[in-house]
Amino acid sequence: MWRWGPPAFVALAAMAALTALTADAAARQARSAPTETTAPREAGEPIMAIVSIETQQVTFYDSEGWILRAPVSTGTTGRDTPAGVFAVIEKDKDHHSTLYDDAWMPNMQRITWNGIALHGGPLPGYAASHGCVRMPYEFAEDLFDKTWIGMRVIISPNDATPVEFSHPALFVPKAEALAAAPARAETLAREAAEAAETADEAKKAAATTARETASLTASLRKLESLKTRADAELAFADKALAAAKTDQARARAEAQKQKATSKATELGAQLDAAKADAKSKLDAAAAAKDAAKAIQTRKADTAKAASEAKLALEPVSVYISRATQKIYVRRNTHKPWPDGGEVFDATIEAPVTIRDRDRRIGTHVFTAMARSEAGLRWTAVTIDNGDDAKDALDRISIPQDVLDRIAPTALPRSSIIVSDEPLSRETNYRTEFVAVLNNQPQGGFVTRRPTVDVPVASANYWGNNGFGFFFQPNWNSQPGNIRPRAGQYYQRIQQRWW
Repeated sequence: MWRWGPPAFVALAAMAALTALTADAAARQARSAPTETTAPREAGEPIMAIVSIETQQVTFYDSEGWILRAPVSTGTTGRDTPAGVFAVIEKDKDHHSTLYDDAWMPNMQRITWNGIALHGGPLPGYAASHGCVRMPYEFAEDLFDKTWIGMRVIISPNDATPVEFSHPALFVPKAEALAAAPARAETLAREAAEAAETADEAKKAAATTARETASLTASLRKLESLKTRADAELAFADKALAAAKTDQARARAEAQKQKATSKATELGAQLDAAKADAKSKLDAAAAAKDAAKAIQTRKADTAKAASEAKLALEPVSVYISRATQKIYVRRNTHKPWPDGGEVFDATIEAPVTIRDRDRRIGTHVFTAMARSEAGLRWTAVTIDNGDDAKDALDRISIPQDVLDRIAPTALPRSSIIVSDEPLSRETNYRTEFVAVLNNQPQGGFVTRRPTVDVPVASANYWGNNGFGFFFQPNWNSQPGNIRPRAGQYYQRIQQRWW
């Protein structure tokens, strides 16, 4: 019979620790199994990237399927990479972190403004980052010039792949609308430019007329003041004459009255002549002002129409939230913003009907991969279970006026996202959509300082600021949420002059 003493216990503990370390190393080695792989065909333009947190792998897809795969390293526990739906919003070939001691993050492709990105970095074979998605250095470099602002990035807790999908709710473009869209955009842009030029000329003319009428108005006010004073002097002379008790006093009063009468008569004639002369000019000034207002209205209307026609040439992204019972539509304007990134149009936002609103619907991303005989060929990716993709779309009724504005000219790379989640507070004027899964760890997302005091697009025509939008402060909590969700806020877009 063995007798266990202190040395034996120490040896046993050491063996257990060694076994645990060996098992952990083996598990890490197993997780590092993905290797860089290229599809055995000519690759097209990447349409989406799917990152699997479970397998520590990223896969890029073009219209025909996967084209590139590589191992990645996502966030560690407490600094987890958030699972959800994102898009590339900024690219920087030689980026250095502003959060982590100027750390080098080459070939950075940002997906949130609070610091989540895909970039080149060391890959130990397991999750090791502060929340970003590290890719092999050479892989990130080769990929950098192939991606584009607005490219979909899906971060899934598990493995997820796009599957061919069709459904009556998916956009079916109209051939005649697509064919007419470029010419229509060009025509409306020209009309908007002409309207803007006409409006500027009318504004200058109205300003000139206003200055001239201001001088006339000042002259009229002066004559009216003099006439009022002369009438008062005449009234005073009348009273003095009536009160005169002697011939001498009456004579003086009579002389004053005659003088006052003459002055009042002369000023009255001058005032009448000035009013007659000014009336036509004042009427012309009022007409010029009204015309300038009408032309400014036409300028705004034509600019709005031109903006919408130009946006119709871009793929459209749609987000449908069960939490807020709303549909949000975005398109990239390709207007660069001085602080980085590009401005996204965010002017369509409307209520949407979702049956059984208290039942989970999941998170599904539907993407138009390419044109087809029927219009568009779609795929579906599901990263959060609820309904399956078909049942999710069956429950949704998109407003017809929204469909009429976006479906006829829908292009490849357009997408429809259906989710239980509201939009994250990181969704702003320089993002497409940011939505994270609240039933998954978000350490690397919620512990970062959120983007604050950012303007939010709230008009759909080009404005005087050169970027086509009016702005308002950053998000507040969304009052329509049907259940609380950490880190998720979205405020309804409102038109407001600032």
